[in-house]
Amino acid sequence: MPGENLSRDEARERAALLSVDGYEVSLDVRSAVGEQTGEGTRTFRSVTTIRFRCNEPGASSFADLIAPSVTAVSLNGKDLDPSEVFDGSRIALEDLAADNELVVDAQCAYSRTGEGLHRFVDPEDGEVYLYTQYEPADSRRVFANFEQPDLKAPFRFEVRAPEDWTVWSNGAGERIEEGRGALPQKGGG
Repeated sequence: MPGENLSRDEARERAALLSVDGYEVSLDVRSAVGEQTGEGTRTFRSVTTIRFRCNEPGASSFADLIAPSVTAVSLNGKDLDPSEVFDGSRIALEDLAADNELVVDAQCAYSRTGEGLHRFVDPEDGEVYLYTQYEPADSRRVFANFEQPDLKAPFRFEVRAPEDWTVWSNGAGERIEEGRGALPQKGGG
């Protein structure tokens, strides 16, 4: 069921089963600018790599993501059919190994309600602004994750933005680059 919230029992079971080593999140928000009615202004690309361990190899679990579409999912190097594993709010993870790597390539939606990644056009200057308050349950609207406070892990974010934008964070950037670039496409595109 899209938008389904995590139950207390599900959180307890998942916390006993998994431990998360880290997240690598690449966001391409260059679609935020342009025509208001254009399809590109509704979504942005989000590619997430999650490295995690499973205490019971062979067990099943799920990752959280609310997105209009998922382009690709791979678990431990094996491509999974997004139409079979993604239901609108969860990504089914079957037959987990002791050490796992999940890669999810999705088109996530910009918000106008403050949930997830909010996109705003300032009527005064006509400029587009994005922000997020990342309420814990809304992080799954921006990138795939295990959305519960007892599965903590370090994050590495990469943001591709329009060239004339400044990207701010509440943490210091390790590397800041100016210029053009695109996220790698599946299949080397």
